[in-house]
Amino acid sequence: MTAHAAKHTNFLFFLVDDMGWADIGVNGSKFHETPHIDRLAKSGMRFTQGYAAGSVCSPTRASIMTGKHPVRVDITDWIPGQSNHPTNPLLHPEDRHSLPLEEVTIAEALKQHGYQTFFAGKWHLGKAGEWPTDQGFDINIGGHHKGSPPGGYYAPWTNPALKAKKKGEYLTERLTDESANFLETRDKSKPFLLYLSYYNIHTPIQPYRKRINHYNAKAEKTFIGPTPIQPEHDGKTRMRQDNPALASMVAAVDDSVGMLLDKLEELKLDGNTVVIFFSDNGGLSTLGRIGPGCNKPLRAGKGWLYEGGIREPTIISAPGITKPGSISTKPIISMDFFPTILDLAGLPLQPELHVDGNSLLNQLKGNDSGKRTFHWHYPHYHGSTWKPGAAIREGDWKLIEFYHYNDFELYNLANDIGEQNNLSKSHPIKAQELREKLNKWQKKMNAKMPNPNPNYTPTQKAN
Repeated sequence: MTAHAAKHTNFLFFLVDDMGWADIGVNGSKFHETPHIDRLAKSGMRFTQGYAAGSVCSPTRASIMTGKHPVRVDITDWIPGQSNHPTNPLLHPEDRHSLPLEEVTIAEALKQHGYQTFFAGKWHLGKAGEWPTDQGFDINIGGHHKGSPPGGYYAPWTNPALKAKKKGEYLTERLTDESANFLETRDKSKPFLLYLSYYNIHTPIQPYRKRINHYNAKAEKTFIGPTPIQPEHDGKTRMRQDNPALASMVAAVDDSVGMLLDKLEELKLDGNTVVIFFSDNGGLSTLGRIGPGCNKPLRAGKGWLYEGGIREPTIISAPGITKPGSISTKPIISMDFFPTILDLAGLPLQPELHVDGNSLLNQLKGNDSGKRTFHWHYPHYHGSTWKPGAAIREGDWKLIEFYHYNDFELYNLANDIGEQNNLSKSHPIKAQELREKLNKWQKKMNAKMPNPNPNYTPTQKAN
């Protein structure tokens, strides 16, 4: 254990699955009620432009663990992703189906400095032999190769890394209890990383029984008429947050956050524990039918490189660093958590590891100066009806390439958060500049690109 770890800065990282930017009260949700998440925002800093490195789960999870862009670790799709299909004009590339064991994770980096490391929930970064305990975590409760909860949210489930204690047990409550138990029984001479990676609010959408009646009644009282729907390329997007079952699943996460924040206070750990709250991708709102959630005012959702797929609810509460109730508008991205955690722990940065992330320490202290450029690469077909593409954001400008449609779109997010006004025709020079920058970045990173499908004939309908 190094002298640095004597600071005893602890970390509690909440990672929610499929939670959209607009799913929490402090970001404007009127239907969902998230008093505990809102309370966390009041205690620290809320980021209005926090981005996931991927619009689906595994790439973002890999980026948090490593501080590297998903392209760099060759996990650009959810694991294992869709198969190629003869009715698609493009063949999407094959990527890795696990996080390489030679990658140094944030858990391993902290463990080298005397930290205890605890993981609970969804892993989705590899098969047995590549689970959390193989990647720097001392304890793994429920993390394995699958992305959705096997057997559902209520016991008896079939999770190979978590046996149910009783019939009807609710998965999120169990993961929360296990996390609270770790806080109580840990080695108190060491600092800790507690990484609670919820399966909520991923499908299957199963109501949280303790909250569903409340939201059924609220929906009945609040909404008139059917859910509005908007077409999105070949899919449809839900345009109203009005799903009681999903709202109850959000409430289960909020209850869990509240219980663990209370536990930190009870154990007098709240003064030296940094709490991070984030989601792996946007809410599932766009499908061939419609998704269960709604990301309005953002466009589309999970799977898509519009803001609805990549902009996340993001909160960091760092005692003594963040001003309570502060808001940062400067964009950040999921690779930033690794160096930020090292910096907050008083440990030396390791830029050769977290090569694509920046420490947010100055931003957490209130400095929002400077511009950043972000890239997204999603060359795969996805069940949300997304087709292969990529995107770049530089300052307020954002360009999205659609390889399947052989098209591109340009937006200025400063005055068009919903990406409704395509400026590619009125600003062709800016569009060309960003296309060239995106292409240059892809070449530098050796990004795998989709290729023409030799078996495709234009008369076939692309799915």
